[in-house]
Amino acid sequence: MLQAPPAPPTGYRRVLAVTEFRIVFAAHALSLLGVVVTEVALSVLVYDLTGSPLLSALAFAVGFLPYLIGGTLFAGVADRYPARRVLVVCDLVCAACVAAMVTPGTGIAVLLLLRCALAVVSPVFAGTRMATLVDILGDGDLFVLGRSLLRIVSQSAVLVGFGLGGLLLTVVSPRHALLITVGTFLTSAALLRLGTRRRPARGTGKGALLADSLKGARQVLADRRVRALLLLFWLPAMFSVAPEALAAPYAAELGAGSAGLGLLMCALPVGTIAGELYAGSRLRPATRTRIALPLVCCALLPYLGYAGRPGLALSLVLLVVAGAGSAYTLGLDQWFVRDVPEELRGRAMTLLTAGLMTIQGVGMALAGVAAEFAGVRAAVVGAGVLGTVCCALLAVEARRTDGRDGADHDVTGR
Repeated sequence: MLQAPPAPPTGYRRVLAVTEFRIVFAAHALSLLGVVVTEVALSVLVYDLTGSPLLSALAFAVGFLPYLIGGTLFAGVADRYPARRVLVVCDLVCAACVAAMVTPGTGIAVLLLLRCALAVVSPVFAGTRMATLVDILGDGDLFVLGRSLLRIVSQSAVLVGFGLGGLLLTVVSPRHALLITVGTFLTSAALLRLGTRRRPARGTGKGALLADSLKGARQVLADRRVRALLLLFWLPAMFSVAPEALAAPYAAELGAGSAGLGLLMCALPVGTIAGELYAGSRLRPATRTRIALPLVCCALLPYLGYAGRPGLALSLVLLVVAGAGSAYTLGLDQWFVRDVPEELRGRAMTLLTAGLMTIQGVGMALAGVAAEFAGVRAAVVGAGVLGTVCCALLAVEARRTDGRDGADHDVTGR
């Protein structure tokens, strides 16, 4: 009796069935783990050396601005050199920076500079990897699902990585923890070097790197359609971080203690993971793109619930629902990879990553300023109102620029 052939994999299993993607996925997890543990260990190390809470916090904060620098001035690297070489070199640079942190006698200023160097490299690595996913998975639904899986790992790192870093520091010293992260970066580099194919560079890379990178950024931002999509990635993220930035004072207002603070910090990532998993595994590609704009317009509306002075339980529900709304990014991913010219893909995706990290840092700072004058609840509600208005305006622009005849869509100048 003949047996029926096994059913082909569906959803995320289709992506994980691609061997080369599994290598990239594993390398991403290791590299991200190295970054998270480095942040925790470096913050503790700086505090041990100085006894200053300000300098300890600065070890975290200095990671934001260099993203913009690296993503703008070095974005051209992603297109002018073969992707595998760029990814491996980025991992090796990160390993070298962390190894230098471990060197006895390294001063605080040098430690912070090395942390900045990690942040400069990160957007180049992330943008190149994102562009490489298109080479591995194509520019269709497999790419969207692969990108979604990498985002899920990033959100999971928020939940697991900091806890793991804290647990690790109960067993080993901060310097030994940093040595472990050197190993994660080196392992990631080895996986990418041995487990992925060598592919030629996408662009010609004429002229000096900095000039080429700035020219590429101008070309990307000059395109009305791509600019609208970039803003749809960036602006909702700027407003969405308000509850996380204000979680500590809000937990104090509720009298929720450290346990409540931990739950408030975890709620958004949990919602984001749940929303991405559902959209990626249950919704068809056409459905994900169809709901992207309505969903982005609704994603920040749960923040308005803070006006009713909710307790801890209802606040967690609001944050989980808001996090689930970020599933709109699956639709945006499909449009972005479709509308960016191939020769600019690496630098466009580097710019996307750099802008996303930078604008989240700006959003946290603005939320703090707003809360200082208006209170925590009012700041979160304000983020919900202003964010929803901005998202609605951007959705109109994205709809208006979709399917244009291309008159102002050629960013290459050909």
